[in-house]
Amino acid sequence: MAVRHRRPPRERARRPDPGSPHRLRRAQAVCTRDGSCVTDDATSVTETLLGDLVATSRDVREASRRLDKVGRLATFLRQLGPEETEIAVAFLCGSLPQGRIGVGSSALSEVRFAPAASAPVLTLAVVNGAFERIAATRGRGSTAARVQQLRDLLARATRDEQDFLVRLLYGEIRQGALESVITDAVARAAGLPAAHVRRAVMMAGGLGPVARAALSETNPDLSRFSLRMFQPVQPMLAQSADTVEEAASRLGAMALDYKLDGARVQVHKDETEVRVFTRHLRDVTAAVPEVVETAASLPSRRLILDGEVLALRADGSPLPFQVTMRRFGRKLDVDALRRTLPLTPFFFDCLLVDGQDLIDDPFSRRAAALQEFAGGRSLVPRVISPGPGEAAAFVDEARRAGHEGVMAKSLDAGYAAGSRGAAWLKIKQVTTLDLVVLAAEWGSGRRRGWLSNLHLGARDAARNGFVMLGKTFKGLTDELLKWQTRRFLDLEIGRDRHTVFVRPELVVEIAFNDVQASPQYPGGVALRFARVKRYRDDKTAAEADTIETVQAIHRRATGQDDGASWRDSPSGLD
Repeated sequence: MAVRHRRPPRERARRPDPGSPHRLRRAQAVCTRDGSCVTDDATSVTETLLGDLVATSRDVREASRRLDKVGRLATFLRQLGPEETEIAVAFLCGSLPQGRIGVGSSALSEVRFAPAASAPVLTLAVVNGAFERIAATRGRGSTAARVQQLRDLLARATRDEQDFLVRLLYGEIRQGALESVITDAVARAAGLPAAHVRRAVMMAGGLGPVARAALSETNPDLSRFSLRMFQPVQPMLAQSADTVEEAASRLGAMALDYKLDGARVQVHKDETEVRVFTRHLRDVTAAVPEVVETAASLPSRRLILDGEVLALRADGSPLPFQVTMRRFGRKLDVDALRRTLPLTPFFFDCLLVDGQDLIDDPFSRRAAALQEFAGGRSLVPRVISPGPGEAAAFVDEARRAGHEGVMAKSLDAGYAAGSRGAAWLKIKQVTTLDLVVLAAEWGSGRRRGWLSNLHLGARDAARNGFVMLGKTFKGLTDELLKWQTRRFLDLEIGRDRHTVFVRPELVVEIAFNDVQASPQYPGGVALRFARVKRYRDDKTAAEADTIETVQAIHRRATGQDDGASWRDSPSGLD
């Protein structure tokens, strides 16, 4: 049977002995900031090589204990220059300081097999400068220009550096060095209490500026990172619960909100000025005039609100998430979209009112403040301290109204910005698909030594094969990791440096949030937040769900089977 993967396997360069130490090397002006390389050892300019960060990333990925990860990161961070700290922190977290730079999967597929340099010469500053120039490339011929700039950058990288940069641009840096681990590493490197650094990161909206202050200042005062108007904070996130009863047992006194599947927004109002930010802290004020008008009409003079915006049908039921997101593209005719796809804001939390910071206050007080000044306008439907019968009825009401489910929120908890804590729990119906495992990647950290990250495929009946839909290691227990590693090795048909490819025989039940368009995969769609429920020993690969089924789910979710007038409106998502 034919199996269509996102990218073909290839032989990788052999990496150094993982047991050997990696000392930070300093490049004496190896490359200038305009991208040209020099070898003048007499210059006094010293910069950190990308190769040192790549080696640290590999060491962290292979470390199984969190303390070891933190220690290795702290050692690396201590030796960075002030201008390099934010770059290094972003790369280690798997992101770019510039955000999106206009390089998609097609561009990466053109350049990823470029010849490699024999020795490391790229510095962090040079790589970041290259990304800045790529991001700034606009206009006619910009796509080809970005591809050429990326090809030039990769030609100066070693094989290990190329591998890291490609995975960075694909969003596939998985080394166990997520932001929480790096935050602790910054605290250790700076000799500061971890709680102080975490608090500063919450208020700053990101780790980069906090890391730079903590590591470059003699006596860093992180208290300057506080709740401020027009400086968005990271949103509070939720864990999952299966039932309202489970949520009640975990939270005690709680409120229930409708769980909306819209675009998360944070709204700042200071007198007559209103600005709106996304969950990723991007300013989208110009794209959502309805939100601006609603916030401006509220009686309080200074506000910071948390909420969601949705596109609604005429009967008040929500349109799919992907339809709402058409209002947030880069190239928009806002007036035309507002007429065909109006947005409605729903607020559910209040972080500041009339200058009073409520972020550490219990949710019960924040909810009361929100109700008091909003007077019920533009608020998420909510019940406080419901009994079992009222809670069950509220869940049914939310689902009949077309929403995902409900959110359970502890009445005693403060607002934990940027944290997926246990004070908020999401309760919603789960959709599953039966998919086939096409390959698995060797794990890191707790999963080191086990095949864990599953490549998932749907059946392509027309071609008698399988089409890849994405990857996941979520939901795998230690017992499953051990079992599937043995099973995959029995089914192995090939491998590369990180991945073992297997005969497409094992069927696994996968839960997911939704299906989204994705040019990275052959079927044009991918699963969002996929996680393993169980293996289906009772099913053969011939009984797995088809790519047509998955594409149909996506069409329904995006309203392509709905005759509403917004169907032909411009998406602005190119």
